Amino acid sequence: MPDPTRRSERSRAAILTATLDLLQESGYADLTVEKIAARAGVGKQTIYRWWSGRGAVVLDALVDQIGPAGPPPLPDTGDLEADLRLVVRAIVAELADPRLSVTTRALTIETLTSETFAETMRDRLLRPQLDTIKERLRGRVRDDVDLDQAVELLIGPMYHRWMMRTGPLTEAYADGIVDLALAALRPRQL
Repeated sequence: MPDPTRRSERSRAAILTATLDLLQESGYADLTVEKIAARAGVGKQTIYRWWSGRGAVVLDALVDQIGPAGPPPLPDTGDLEADLRLVVRAIVAELADPRLSVTTRALTIETLTSETFAETMRDRLLRPQLDTIKERLRGRVRDDVDLDQAVELLIGPMYHRWMMRTGPLTEAYADGIVDLALAALRPRQL
């Protein structure tokens, strides 16, 4: 007798793979549950049984892509400034890439229209990534610094610029964020 949980896991994996493939090929705007189902070889009802819509499927596909261990720790070369530059530059480059940012923009819209989706995205995708930055800062900034605020100080400006389109997203901009944030966060010299 076939194991239904195995069949379900195969369908789930096919759906998540199809979602990522379709995102890569044609972007979020053209992504539909119908196209995901056709690519995965499942019925639409299978997708709707597990997810509320395409945004939820995309979120699960992105979380699944990271893996059960979560995001890797930030680089630790012993030079906090260099390590943060590398990370902030990578985020800025991703946001500046229209192909990659269209999915992030669509998921951001989903978070604004659904509190449940926002909580899920924050807890399953964003928080683990932000926590890697927080852990990298721990013990390397002033003792009185709220680490969650410190992470937002590093990440918030680039998302604001990206979302509001107030200026270009460049390496120089990324470096400026790191410089300003570290000026505020570094232990004070006596």
